[in-house]
Amino acid sequence: MNIGEASRACGVSERMIRHYEKIGLVPPPLRRDSGYRDYGAADVHRLRFIANARDLGFGTDEITALLALWSDRGRASSEVKALALAHADELGRKAKALEVMRHTLLDLASQCHGDNRPDCPIISGLAN
Repeated sequence: MNIGEASRACGVSERMIRHYEKIGLVPPPLRRDSGYRDYGAADVHRLRFIANARDLGFGTDEITALLALWSDRGRASSEVKALALAHADELGRKAKALEVMRHTLLDLASQCHGDNRPDCPIISGLAN
């Protein structure tokens, strides 16, 4: 299938497919005589795997590690679990930081009258 068909089959944009190929997450596909990329079912499956990992917030390096573990049928599941738990911990740290930012913004917004006056605690808070 061509890149457009592969994109529709896996839900990854053509631009991202080319990007994944460029950074090595996806091996270069075979080329037709016309020069067009030719993707197979295994390529679509790999692209879906990458998309699912991206949806869970994994970065490129982590996805590279996950792909290596996925293709290693002799790997221990403990390796995969450790990677997933480390990522979950990082997501937890980020979620806490986001919650602190949210509360700070809500606090600043609650102090702002939101009228025609020029003084605004939000601007003051950002300036300090």
